[in-house]
Amino acid sequence: MLIPTAIFAALAVVLLYIGYRSGQGQHVAGIKISMTMIVQILPLLFFAFLVAGMVQILIPKEVILKWVGAEAGLRGILVGSIAGGLTPGGPFVNLPLAAGLYRSGAGVGTMVAFITGWSIYAIARLPMEIGILGWRLTAIRIASTFMFPPLAGIIAHVLFRN
Repeated sequence: MLIPTAIFAALAVVLLYIGYRSGQGQHVAGIKISMTMIVQILPLLFFAFLVAGMVQILIPKEVILKWVGAEAGLRGILVGSIAGGLTPGGPFVNLPLAAGLYRSGAGVGTMVAFITGWSIYAIARLPMEIGILGWRLTAIRIASTFMFPPLAGIIAHVLFRN
């Protein structure tokens, strides 16, 4: 986490400097927008990390290993794909949850399937997708991407076993 943090810190300092040098107060406007986003997102982050931590503590390791551990194989990958697709929320919710499950013993293939299922299936997004794109295009998208989460999980399971 140190390298990404350092990269974002350097980028923020450079952008603040550019905004300051413009002489139009853009750095102040940028900081105000940033503070508004922090106030909006911080509670979500807090609860997402709380859920991730509680998952690690409350779900017995044996249950995690049985259902989503590396030993679960294809069953774990399918569970991860479906669970990822059903999980609502954005990256602030799902990535800490996936990290918590992984630290608790979930297999790498299962977590790749979970994250891929969340980003591709996104069941919570379907009403908006159908409303904007229509039934036909949504159905084509689902049919053409349906196998990607399990396939990604299988590839990760085979290539990146411990």
